[in-house]
Amino acid sequence: SFTANSEPSVEEIIKGRKALFSKNYSTAKKVQTFASKGDFEKAKSLMIEMSENYKTLLEYFPENTKEGFKTEALPAIWENKDEFNNLMTKSSNDMIQLTKIIETSEDIKGTLGNLMWANCKACHSKFRASH
Repeated sequence: SFTANSEPSVEEIIKGRKALFSKNYSTAKKVQTFASKGDFEKAKSLMIEMSENYKTLLEYFPENTKEGFKTEALPAIWENKDEFNNLMTKSSNDMIQLTKIIETSEDIKGTLGNLMWANCKACHSKFRASH
């Protein structure tokens, strides 16, 4: 989050959101590894971290950050702001839901697919430029 007395530059915002999404991706891979090995406490703490990152990302898409600095964000984010924000909120909530059910899941990979990877895919397919 940004402090009120120092307005972040467009570059800082774009690079910041890219870093958060990148962190969530690498964290998701760790979640998958830990959960698959039955190390649920480590997986859960990472799920909570991801949940917080999704909430933080809601602040990283002001109008003046639509282009530049190799952003892969599509105009659809700003054209469908409510939908995008709802997806970030859903992703955050799903990670918390995951902490509650992962240990008792009969199909860990499927549960991770539904509550974690599906949100990544939904966002990428609509709001991120293909790369």
